[in-house]
Amino acid sequence: MMETNVKLAICQLRTELNRAETMMKAERMVREAADKGAGIVVLPEMYNTPYSPRYFREAAALGHEESVRAMSDWARTNGVLLVGGSVPEVEEGRMYNTCFIFDETGRQIARHRKVHLFEIDLPNMRFSEKRNFSEGREITTFETRYGIMGAAVCFDVRFPELFRAMAVRGAKIIFLPAQFNMSTGPTHWQMAIRSRAVDNELFVVAASAARYEDFHYVCWGHSLVADPFGTVLCEADETEQILYADIDLERVEQVRAQFPTFLHLRRDVYTVAE
Repeated sequence: MMETNVKLAICQLRTELNRAETMMKAERMVREAADKGAGIVVLPEMYNTPYSPRYFREAAALGHEESVRAMSDWARTNGVLLVGGSVPEVEEGRMYNTCFIFDETGRQIARHRKVHLFEIDLPNMRFSEKRNFSEGREITTFETRYGIMGAAVCFDVRFPELFRAMAVRGAKIIFLPAQFNMSTGPTHWQMAIRSRAVDNELFVVAASAARYEDFHYVCWGHSLVADPFGTVLCEADETEQILYADIDLERVEQVRAQFPTFLHLRRDVYTVAE
């Protein structure tokens, strides 16, 4: 029988300039979360490298395989479903912002390459992921002991069609490793996450990095979990911490029965990829 209750943990870690230090810290946080009963552990976007083109390229030159092996070992050793944030992945000369996901045996069960690349041109900030990364081309859902889940990365949250596609494929939880910045974070972070949860009446688990005040890219932090009614179950501040949430997956069907917007999709009028 499929399990419907699970404790999950978001490791809101601060990425250090020293890669080995960051990886050791991530391992410790995953172990601590598992020791406290978490069955699912989630890491932030680009957790293994500072959020900067210079560091993306350095990490890519080292290869993503070492990080993938480490995450597989963390999942297996701690017996958790591990949503591995994202890391720079290189294949055939192209670099992707990629989330790898592992089951409790350490087997890689999914890979989501960020579909929508972040572009911003504000007076106080300019950033273009397209200068460094290639776009992913797949909608990512995967089977777990708790049912079907989905994955997206950061800027993907601004595109409701992607989340709807995962929902119609059966996802009841969508994981979102992310690093919103100090301009978009205060205005859109919680709003976007709650909106995608309400749109599809499912859980959205958003895992941010902790804020690094002295680094030139300063992220918002505030990892959170929104339930199928759009209620924020828990939210961090900007500091390094592990955030826990107890998830009852039966809540998805309860909300859809009580307020059945997702059950009334007009597929004769509009559709998304299934």
